[in-house]
Amino acid sequence: MRARSYGAVSAALLALVAVGCGSRLPESEFTDRPTGPEQPADTSPLKVGIIASETSPVGGEAFTGPRDGARAYFERLNSQGGIGGRKVEVHTCDDGGSGVGNNECVRKLVDEQKVVALVATTTLDYAGAPQVSEAGVPDIGGQPIGPAYDTYPHLYSIYGSLAPRKGGKAGWDGKQYGGTEVYRYFKREHGARTAAVISYNQAASAGYAQLITRGLRAEGYKVVTEQVDLSLPNFRAVAADLKEQGADLVFDAIDSHGNAQLCKAMDQVGAKVTAKVTNAQNWNSGVLEDYADAPRCRNALWVTGSSRNYQDPGSGAAKEFRDAMKGSDRRLSQWQLEGWAAAMWFADAAKSCAGQEEGVTRECVDAFMRRGEPYDARGLLVPVVFEQRPEPPRTRRTCLSVARWQDAEGWVTEGGDMNENCFEVPQLPYEQ
Repeated sequence: MRARSYGAVSAALLALVAVGCGSRLPESEFTDRPTGPEQPADTSPLKVGIIASETSPVGGEAFTGPRDGARAYFERLNSQGGIGGRKVEVHTCDDGGSGVGNNECVRKLVDEQKVVALVATTTLDYAGAPQVSEAGVPDIGGQPIGPAYDTYPHLYSIYGSLAPRKGGKAGWDGKQYGGTEVYRYFKREHGARTAAVISYNQAASAGYAQLITRGLRAEGYKVVTEQVDLSLPNFRAVAADLKEQGADLVFDAIDSHGNAQLCKAMDQVGAKVTAKVTNAQNWNSGVLEDYADAPRCRNALWVTGSSRNYQDPGSGAAKEFRDAMKGSDRRLSQWQLEGWAAAMWFADAAKSCAGQEEGVTRECVDAFMRRGEPYDARGLLVPVVFEQRPEPPRTRRTCLSVARWQDAEGWVTEGGDMNENCFEVPQLPYEQ
């Protein structure tokens, strides 16, 4: 919180001097003096911005889930009176999945609209990240598709960060780090030994696949790597090779549409696996529709992440999310839930500022985000923390959310509660 203004400090000092010197009049002379008019409460809207690559090259729905979840949360919050009587005014911007478009969105939201924060950013090319950071605008709960969230201060991904984040190189001298908890889980629970990794010939996808491959090898797996062209992927050839190699597990760094096509090809060539493991981006309610031509593969679909299964029947917070999304023409997804959690994160930060002298400012919201305390969004997130460690950790205790698709029930949580499904695992470097 900022210091008081000089005028307020001077008035306080004068009051102390008056008390110290005493008064010539009795105290009763001061009891009925008139007071000045009360200052009206600030009811102006709180502006937040959401950048999403809605019209990106990989499809219209690939990057819009967090945006939709965040908007749903803010709509619910506004219906309940907003934050200290102030409604949240949401400004969205589609950057088209390009760096030029992203810079334009940043200019519109940060410079023109003067949003107090960005929320649930999900962009294919976060070219405007340096400008967001330089302006001191907190970017809360964004999806770390590229390296920006491990590079710049004031940017806070939905998954946290331990990197120095001082600008320049990402992570530690250009290297980011990830753990092997997913591969440890399948090795322990299912005895898997051979795994395939599928990626696009695109930087973010290839970087993520590199991390998966290193993690699998660190856990003792035999690894088969497959890369397909983003524009013209030949999934049938990939599926045939998976069958020949006898893979137990299939991991991917591709989008929902690509996963569906891969699964279809796997069923066509008769490639059977213990688990077709995907990520939170593909964790949605459209499995029966998307994988209609791949019944065997879709019932081998598993997902892992760092947020609670949106279908979790025992979570009141997850139910609240599902109830708020009723009536939406969009399918439910885990990225929507994470966008919902990102909006909640901003709201909690703003509420902590609302009672302070200067109110909800970029500086105050940012201070809340970097206070060093874990945040779990009412149990929707594995506790998230932001530190600035000078050296990367060699090992880390990491917890994991796991779910499996079953036609009769949808996504069923596996491995127990995510906050107890934890492993002490090595942290391995990778570059994006």
